[in-house]
Amino acid sequence: MGKRGRACVVVLGDLGRSPRMQYQALSLARQASLEVDIVAYGGSEPHSAVIENESIHIHTMIQWQKYSHSLPKIFYPLMLLLKPIIQFVILLWFLCFKVPHPDAFIVQNPPSVPTLVAVKWASSLRKSAFIVDWHNFGYTLLGLSVGRSSPFVSIYHWFEKHYGQMANGSLCVTRAMQHELAQNWGIRATVLYDQPPEFFCPTSLQEKHKLFCRLNRYLCHPLGVRDCVTATTTGIGAADQNETLFTTLVDTDILLKPNRPALVVSSTSWTPDEDFGILLEAAVMYDRRVAALLDENDSADEGVLWKEISGGKQYLYPRLLFIITGKGPEKEKYEEKIKRLNLKRVAFRTMWLSAEEYPLLLGSADLGVCLHTSSSGLDLPMKVVDMFGCGLPVCAVSYSCIDELVKVEKNGLLFSSSSELADELLMLFRGFPKECDALKSLKNGALETGSSARWATEWEEHAKPLISEVISRNLN
Repeated sequence: MGKRGRACVVVLGDLGRSPRMQYQALSLARQASLEVDIVAYGGSEPHSAVIENESIHIHTMIQWQKYSHSLPKIFYPLMLLLKPIIQFVILLWFLCFKVPHPDAFIVQNPPSVPTLVAVKWASSLRKSAFIVDWHNFGYTLLGLSVGRSSPFVSIYHWFEKHYGQMANGSLCVTRAMQHELAQNWGIRATVLYDQPPEFFCPTSLQEKHKLFCRLNRYLCHPLGVRDCVTATTTGIGAADQNETLFTTLVDTDILLKPNRPALVVSSTSWTPDEDFGILLEAAVMYDRRVAALLDENDSADEGVLWKEISGGKQYLYPRLLFIITGKGPEKEKYEEKIKRLNLKRVAFRTMWLSAEEYPLLLGSADLGVCLHTSSSGLDLPMKVVDMFGCGLPVCAVSYSCIDELVKVEKNGLLFSSSSELADELLMLFRGFPKECDALKSLKNGALETGSSARWATEWEEHAKPLISEVISRNLN
């Protein structure tokens, strides 16, 4: 694969929220010495490594406007038909006329319609290779919104399978998906596991302090919020550079506060395949069970508790601060639910972080929570891979192939209900921050998992040979 080669990465979605395809582009440029064109929608900012790489060229498409939410339901079937037709025309125009001739198109799936059709047509017209990176199955995601028995799902499934079989090469994210593609789709795929790139790594104490200083305004002084965080941080200014909720600067030394809350991070797309209600219910249960374990009266004044915490008192079970990152359709609905919880020891913050700050947050947290269940049961949550890269242990929802990633009692725990998650939070955070051996053990396991494999190594071993072979075969 010489330096004059070229690849086109296709994402029918927000590039900034498609990390795997950003990493694909980086590896194609860095490890295969190819010029790379990315055709995608705008929205969130991609990682600076992608933007700054001179061999990567981003082509931003006009995004289909979501008028369907404001139209009567009777027009929904029409919109389902009209949307892919318009997307197909725009995508085909970009692939055939806007980007230089590529040796290969590498397309993210899902979405499958019209993406696979457009890329197959473009690859035939331009005599380029056609490679599919299977992240999940598009027809299963459509089934979540229209029902699995809908004829639209059957039509979508046919297109996805028919055009997927036409690919010159295929990558996928799990062995379970590889087996499904081979057995029921007639597609031979190479497993390319998601692995953390080099910028997902543990965060130093100095970096933690700087991050929390930047987040002081959002953590300690959110507008109209009164909870166990805001009530105990009145002395911390929004622009304070010496003290944060978690750290304090003494002379030239940065110290972690002994009575700081435990920081739990969850990244969500706020979609139906992630039941955020489980986390809210677990938070309520943790709050009530801690009160019961400490023999606190239900009618006890929360102000007294918060005053004691503000004064430096430590309890057997810490406060929990959940930081929920991500964008999506159900975010506002759950934010309203959070406002009505009225908890004594648990607080929530929702935010969207830049691609550079998100790894710093993961490396600063004490525990990650993953609510991903997978519409197909065959993909793995990339957010957990990122957490392991930063040395962050995870509590994840249990489903069919999650054990390919989360090893119980080594780098994380699994749960099937809100009650199980609440039990795990109680077990892991008892005696926090110093006397929580189970949490420390899982953290060591997460560090080991994260350091054992990295994206560049995984891509070099599994993706590069396939892509090289497919391009060579297509050129001959």
